[in-house]
Amino acid sequence: MNLVYASIIAFALSVPQIVVYSLMGSRIKRTGGDYVWITRSLGGAFGGPLSLMGYVLETQVYFALIVLSMVFAIGSVGLAMGNSSFLGLALPGNVSGSAPTEQFAVGAGIFIVLILANMIRPKVGYKIVTFAIVIGIVGILTAIVTLLSAGHGGVVSYINGLNLLDFSNNPITYSSLASSYTGSSFDLGATISILPFFAIFVYPWINAGPAVGSELKGTGTAKWNVPLASILVLLLLTGAFATMYYVGGLPFTNAALSNPTLVFDNSFNFWTLAMGVSGNAALQLFIGLSWILWNVGILAYGVIVISRYLLAQAFDRFLPARIAYVNPRTGAPIITQAIVLILTVSLVAAVSFLYGTLQALFAGVVAAMIYFVFIGITAIIHGSRNERGRIRAALVGCGALMSVVFAYITYQFLASPQIWGTAAVVNGLPGYDYAYAYVVASFLAGLLLYFGCKWYYAKRGVDVTLAYKEIPPE
Repeated sequence: MNLVYASIIAFALSVPQIVVYSLMGSRIKRTGGDYVWITRSLGGAFGGPLSLMGYVLETQVYFALIVLSMVFAIGSVGLAMGNSSFLGLALPGNVSGSAPTEQFAVGAGIFIVLILANMIRPKVGYKIVTFAIVIGIVGILTAIVTLLSAGHGGVVSYINGLNLLDFSNNPITYSSLASSYTGSSFDLGATISILPFFAIFVYPWINAGPAVGSELKGTGTAKWNVPLASILVLLLLTGAFATMYYVGGLPFTNAALSNPTLVFDNSFNFWTLAMGVSGNAALQLFIGLSWILWNVGILAYGVIVISRYLLAQAFDRFLPARIAYVNPRTGAPIITQAIVLILTVSLVAAVSFLYGTLQALFAGVVAAMIYFVFIGITAIIHGSRNERGRIRAALVGCGALMSVVFAYITYQFLASPQIWGTAAVVNGLPGYDYAYAYVVASFLAGLLLYFGCKWYYAKRGVDVTLAYKEIPPE
């Protein structure tokens, strides 16, 4: 497969979603973003559970795993800088030599600090996201320049200088890795098969701006934040892969990224390769810190965005109204953030000690793919009902294309669960079955919440279904 072409194809397939989120986000600037759109088009009884399943609870698990990814990054940076005591943080919990207790302590500690910062002053959360992502962007560009400066010779020298042996005690060298690759430079079928990777980790996650739509300043921000962010990601990600192929060659890069000794024992990836060829401790530290801060930025964004979904759902009485409480002195939605804190730290604890089995929860991301199918349908309904002319045509056409794209990605995901979930067997069942059970349970929990709150408020003379017949006030 060719990761550069795969990234470009994945971006092209995300264009309909970019159009949908840009148009809908600029027209309905409300807390909760796509939760508001889907419930006003498909109704609270269906749209509410879909949103809870497809973003809130799915992302809650995802962010618990990102906490561990951040810890792995910290450990990998320490290893890359020559400190072997960081190995316990770098290895997943199902690999001998890992240190789950330390992983949990470091990850939970950083996440608690992020939550408390948002509770004390919400603007701090935005500043953390801004700082982490700006440093991350500069770090990627620095790593690209470092690799280009070192060139092919620098990559060869670094790999050969590791003095590694494979499981058969044969030396692992640049030449042995490059010659072990027998594939072509581009195969369309193989490249298309990797698309769920980009759907899981990259291009579809453009809902952050719309989710805080009521807090965005200026009409231009609501209109352009999604396309600009998507193009920036395309350039950074594709540029990183292209740089690795340019200086190391496609055969070496693909072989190295699938070599267990390099990946597990030396945390081989774009970041560690750039650190390795830099030859400068300060430069190594900055590149490594940038990698870590990308993970911090994801977590800081998650604290903000998930709390806005919970706020919007509580405003509609899909969730208990008490969840929407905002501290009048600080302006922080402290109950929603407390919920995020408790759920995430609990999941971090579980995954830290049961990573070999609970890593299957990554497969729960299929819930988001299903959710995005229905966001496309929402765009069709909204465009048909409420828009005219070119906007209507754009929403209907791009909504249909978006639904088709995510239906195909969902099919790819479910057709190869041993790739996108995990084939690890837990109590006689493959791990991905547990992830899919979590997805189904999330939707059922949403149904119970909706009808439970509807019954509760009906007893008090309030018809909560009326909330889904109009766009909520701010």
